[in-house]
Amino acid sequence: MAGFAPQDGSVTTSWQDFADIQPALAATVQARFEAFRHHVLATVRLDGAPRTSGIETTFRLGELWLGSMPGARKVADLRRDPRFSLSANPGPGTDMAGGDVRVAGLARWVADPATLAHFAEEVTPPEPFDLFRVELTEIVRTSVDEAAQEIILESWRPGYPAIRVQRRGNGSDQPVESWSAAPRTTETPTAHA
Repeated sequence: MAGFAPQDGSVTTSWQDFADIQPALAATVQARFEAFRHHVLATVRLDGAPRTSGIETTFRLGELWLGSMPGARKVADLRRDPRFSLSANPGPGTDMAGGDVRVAGLARWVADPATLAHFAEEVTPPEPFDLFRVELTEIVRTSVDEAAQEIILESWRPGYPAIRVQRRGNGSDQPVESWSAAPRTTETPTAHA
């Protein structure tokens, strides 16, 4: 199986569907996001340039949610163009404990009063708030295998049953690519208050 086909956002999946297909990688990604409160969201500005903003995320009701104060620029960006990339906070230092985790997808603005009320009961966010439900287009985890002196890139996209794994050392050799049914296991980061 060669690399991924180009991704245009036309194939998406919910967090729960991803977790059902790849439970080990989903647990690793969720633990990475839950280890710290604040993360980095990239959106597309009106002029097409990227914008990065801090954001809090939550995993509830089988979904990954993005919440924000009304009127924030990231809200305007996402309502106009729902494409985003979200990087988990790497934590203190440079040891990359748990790896670097990113998700990309489409952020769907939630206007349904019943969904907003149910979310508010579950999470108790500051009100008022804007809420987005994530539709995933890609999951990427980058980690370091110290013993082999390699960087390992694990990635998954909807429509693919396996995880693409690329290994690359510091030399000029091309990455070694394989496909795996399950991600590598490493220590899960500990949560910080």
